[in-house]
Amino acid sequence: MPRVKRGTINKKKHKKILKMAKGYRGAKSVTFRAANEQLLHSLSYAYRDRRTKKRQFRRLWIIRINAAARMNGLSYNKFLSGLKAANIDINRKMLAEMAVNDPEAFNSLAEVAKGQVASVK
Repeated sequence: MPRVKRGTINKKKHKKILKMAKGYRGAKSVTFRAANEQLLHSLSYAYRDRRTKKRQFRRLWIIRINAAARMNGLSYNKFLSGLKAANIDINRKMLAEMAVNDPEAFNSLAEVAKGQVASVK
């Protein structure tokens, strides 16, 4: 069986890693070993933070909805329970968008929620 030299395969692998590590600081963008180690970390951070981003946005939406609901005399949970009782099914992203860009529509939703909360008591 002939001997297999792996130089071209290794070179291709190294070039791929170094291309992905472009823009890193110091040796992390130049030497294969440092670049490879940094890429392992970077890719795991990217994977983790794609999930964290979803959590952060949900927190932001809730904060915005709460602020707008309080301007209408309701707390966040009373506002949402009032909407649920009125069978109004709007997700938090859209509610937050309405709170920021269309306050009149949000106020009308708050009035509906207030009416439902008052009827439950």
